Amino acid sequence: MALSLPPPVLLALTVLTAEVTLSEGSNKCVARNFGHDSVVCVCNATYCDSVGSVTLPPLGRFSSFLSSLAGSRLEPALGQVQANSSGAGLRLTIIPYQKYQRIRGFGGAMTDAAAINILSLSAGAQNQLLQQYFSSEGIGYTVVRVPMASCDFSTRLYTYADTPGDYNLDNFTLAPEDVKMKIPLLQRAQALSPRPLSLLASAWSAPAWMKTNGALTGKGSLKGQPGGKVHKAWAQYYVRFLEEYAKYNLTFWALTTGNEPSAGEMANYSFQALGFTPEEQRDWVALDLGPALHASSYARTHILILDDNRLLLPHWARVVLSDIHAGRYIHGVAVHWYFDKLVPAEISLGTTHHIYPEYYLFGTEACAGWSPTDRGVKLGSWDRAEQYAHDIIDVSSSHLRHKPSDCSVRSAVADVSREEAGSCSTKDLNHYVVGWTDWNLVLDQTGGPNWVKNFVDSPVIVDAERDVFYKQPTFYSMAHFSKFLLEGSQRVGVSPSRATGLQYSAFIRPDGSVVLIILNRSPSVIQFEVWDPAVGYIPSSAPARSLLTLAWNSHYKA
Repeated sequence: MALSLPPPVLLALTVLTAEVTLSEGSNKCVARNFGHDSVVCVCNATYCDSVGSVTLPPLGRFSSFLSSLAGSRLEPALGQVQANSSGAGLRLTIIPYQKYQRIRGFGGAMTDAAAINILSLSAGAQNQLLQQYFSSEGIGYTVVRVPMASCDFSTRLYTYADTPGDYNLDNFTLAPEDVKMKIPLLQRAQALSPRPLSLLASAWSAPAWMKTNGALTGKGSLKGQPGGKVHKAWAQYYVRFLEEYAKYNLTFWALTTGNEPSAGEMANYSFQALGFTPEEQRDWVALDLGPALHASSYARTHILILDDNRLLLPHWARVVLSDIHAGRYIHGVAVHWYFDKLVPAEISLGTTHHIYPEYYLFGTEACAGWSPTDRGVKLGSWDRAEQYAHDIIDVSSSHLRHKPSDCSVRSAVADVSREEAGSCSTKDLNHYVVGWTDWNLVLDQTGGPNWVKNFVDSPVIVDAERDVFYKQPTFYSMAHFSKFLLEGSQRVGVSPSRATGLQYSAFIRPDGSVVLIILNRSPSVIQFEVWDPAVGYIPSSAPARSLLTLAWNSHYKA
């Protein structure tokens, strides 16, 4: 499946070499089919498709951006807002009075593997790839998760303090992977971004000499007890990491208490892990990490607990956040998407939010291709793009899909009070995640490198031999959110006039404009209209197996 481009755009796509030659100014996807259900877009040092900087049309018109199984990739279009209803059977009503969480941002992880793959390209292709993620012409990533020392997506096992008994961390030293790869790439990403990047640090394992099992891998926790010299040294390790990165003008918005602490409680776990029970994590934050960070130059750096699968909620949050000594240092709860199907979002995320609304929920890791039944890279998989969009919409909001709201109209019109509108809310189903972080920014065609061969998929896949990279459907799935939901955008209510298979989420951006994101996973086109009481009716349709972003200027105050 390949894209037919009109003159004067010139396209030469050689299937064997995947070389791309296009005239300046073109922004079309150069599509290549690798035998899965959809296509990738091929990019090289001189060309990559881009929707460019997006400016919304004047009041009374709207923009739409479409990606689909059929091959559309952020395909832009303009439409006219109507004064009267189109008579569509399905109406989605924007309810601006129903206000929920504000968005922090979207992004991915600068792992060793991601850095290795980016740097395997020519200088021109590297810059092209970074622009696709971080520039105003790209998809607007603002969050970058940075592993503290090695993880499975490294080529070796290491920490920054491998000298046994070095409790003062006199020999703490960043690795070549940081200094020569990750740090220069983060600096380049920051230079391309129109907004400051929100860097997020996560450690996989403490040094082996600090651990009960004497190894970076497998079942093992910190020696001693919270408040003891090992726990205090591990807390200072975090501070030292922040200090060393600050020397390169890279400051961190947040850090987590450690990647997947439940993994370190498992026997024979195959790669880096550090076990914590919720009780141990609570006491370590209260006695060691919180005080160490508070006494440092990084007291404003956020601490996020858990950094593990959401099925551990709400229990983990109850144990840690109910303690006032730990809770005063904590800002949020970090969740991963693995095994999400085992526990409904309302039971895990919803309950956690309702018990502890002062702490935000933030998605810190997700990837396709991790499941044993659907493993590794699938170039062109639209199904995986749908999985991403479904999860993002699901964790940010939930909808009455089988029973439309009785007050979808009256809650939005002028003669209904805000209190009445609130009473019509579906707020008990909201899941309140404020951001979503993908896993590796870039991988190779095997889904690595990964020292333990834990290969997965990524939104960008590099073919270093041909000096090209492939933008997967998941890249565009992320783009439908990251490019349009600027930091500070606030989710608002949406109510359907009848039951629908569409999934959707609406936001008012800081400038008062509205963004509505719609996922249609069905095999049929679904006609609908959007009613924004402040501007009118927006006629639209969601093609089969598609992701649609609608955006328009409105009269709302952020």
